[in-house]
Amino acid sequence: MPGRVLSVASEYVPLVKTGGLADVAGALPGALRGQGWDMRTLIPAYPGLIAKAGAKVVVWSDPDLFGGPAQVLAGQVAGTDVLLLDAPHLYDRKGGPYGDPGDFPDNAKRFAALSWVAAQIARDGLPDGWLPDILHGHDWQAGFAPAYLRFSGDTRVKTVMTIHNIAFQGNAPAAMLGALRLPIEAFNSDTLEYYGHLSSLKAGLATADAITTVSPTYAAELMRGDFGMGLEGLIAHRSADLYGILNGVDDTVWNPETDPEVKPYGKTTLKRKAANRDALLAEFGLQDTSGPLAIVVSRLTDQKGIDMIVDTAADFVGMGGALAILGSGEQRLEEAMKDLVKAHPGKIGLRIGYDEALSHRMFAGGDAVLVPSRFEPCGLTQLYGLRYGCVPVVALTGGLADTVIDANPMAQQANVATGVQFHPVDALAFGQALRKLMELHADSKGWAAMQKRGMSQALGWDTSALAYAQLYESLTA
Repeated sequence: MPGRVLSVASEYVPLVKTGGLADVAGALPGALRGQGWDMRTLIPAYPGLIAKAGAKVVVWSDPDLFGGPAQVLAGQVAGTDVLLLDAPHLYDRKGGPYGDPGDFPDNAKRFAALSWVAAQIARDGLPDGWLPDILHGHDWQAGFAPAYLRFSGDTRVKTVMTIHNIAFQGNAPAAMLGALRLPIEAFNSDTLEYYGHLSSLKAGLATADAITTVSPTYAAELMRGDFGMGLEGLIAHRSADLYGILNGVDDTVWNPETDPEVKPYGKTTLKRKAANRDALLAEFGLQDTSGPLAIVVSRLTDQKGIDMIVDTAADFVGMGGALAILGSGEQRLEEAMKDLVKAHPGKIGLRIGYDEALSHRMFAGGDAVLVPSRFEPCGLTQLYGLRYGCVPVVALTGGLADTVIDANPMAQQANVATGVQFHPVDALAFGQALRKLMELHADSKGWAAMQKRGMSQALGWDTSALAYAQLYESLTA
């Protein structure tokens, strides 16, 4: 029978976002409502969020939460219930949720506090009688939540831990055990200890009743040393409790027929996409080209394969392509992108930073989106590309492998291809994929058919929400 879920996250669309975790945390409550599950989401009250959520009712309080007073206020955002942890000594700061630039030095305490409060609410419920059956934590920021619950002796509430990106593990010095209210007897290789340190992500993976990650292929990859980041042994040990559930996209927000940022078009009016292409060329100061206009919307990091774009960009524009880039990240990669613009004026355009509205215009105007990630748990970028007829070129890894059908000879013969995959994940293979992209784009009829196939894919949350609902039901049966 459906029940109640307390979701715990550090980000939540539309209140605060730095990456895909926020999209998932924001989409799940509405998607699960259709399956009969009542989800409320606990997040930190970063500056300005209490007003945005209209949160006025205090539902929990503590005079000393890891060094200062705290309270939880209940509000609503886009028809979903949100709980804001108001602890000014931890969250009332300038910069991003985790620090900007760099991380805040007390992040271990800040998010242990979030997990502590989550465990309290999961165990005791809220004043209105709302008592969760499931505690669902997202990434390392909520990793201690299942652990605190188990250490308290509670076995009523079932727990789920979702890995969005295992590269971030919430490590902290072992000396912080007491300060983080963790039992010293749990500091062992089976639970909290990670190479002599604490790991909040490991704590969650070791103590949760079920572990999920955001694509089936990433779930399998995590049991290998190449991808498990030191936690592959634990994940392999818990493989019977591991589930790969693909992310979806909010197809009311990401819809080229209704998107207020673009000139509307759909799979039956695909020719109208050309007006968005013209507008994007103008916005980035690019010359028109007979080849594909490729876009990059990404953090500029090695994980995202941005160095491979640097290595192959000259050849790509030399073949007649153009490139529009939006992102920020590692300084050396930002500088490398700026150098590309200088070397190829009118062919490569760049915006440093992130602009949600611009990203919509880029998917609408781009012919192809480049996602050469070295690892990608799920990825939303390629899903947005499919939705907007912006053909993805992706590495064969994680959720990219699960969501894009490569235009290999058999897939093309069967008329099922939706994009281009490449492997191994290196600059040589990526360059070959770009050459293949040029060839596919030159066949205007075949290209339009591939765009329409991508736009026809079921990319919303219905299937994923059903999988989460079935997992919750299995835990509470």
